[in-house]
Amino acid sequence: MAIKTHKRRKSSRMHGHGRGSHGWGERKKHKKSGHRGGKGMAGSGKRADQKKTLVQKLYGNAYFGKQGITSRGTERNTRQRINIETIEKNLETYGKKDGDKWIISLENYKILGNGEVKNKLVIKAKEASKTALEKVKKAGGEIKLKE
Repeated sequence: MAIKTHKRRKSSRMHGHGRGSHGWGERKKHKKSGHRGGKGMAGSGKRADQKKTLVQKLYGNAYFGKQGITSRGTERNTRQRINIETIEKNLETYGKKDGDKWIISLENYKILGNGEVKNKLVIKAKEASKTALEKVKKAGGEIKLKE
């Protein structure tokens, strides 16, 4: 019996499994990117039970389904709000010093009462919460509201 001295090249053995077949066998209908699946989370729909555990590990249970309820009639509350705390921390940004008072103009904002007031603040604002009004008054300042 003769010894096999030459092995056929892989390309000649793998007809129909050549470059670009991507495991689909013959090229034909599997040429374009649409036939090759997607990247990452693509195809995690109806038949992707095998991906579920991976998804839940990465994204938690919030990935599937819908979250929250908003009916079409619900208008989002887009009013701008700011806490006293934020104003106190960034006094130079929001206002100017006038003697011992800080004059602050936030005419489109609602002032909320979270935080402490250490300086005398004179704030022009659209609205203000009760706690904000009390705290500013206690520190010797005032909030002027738009009417």
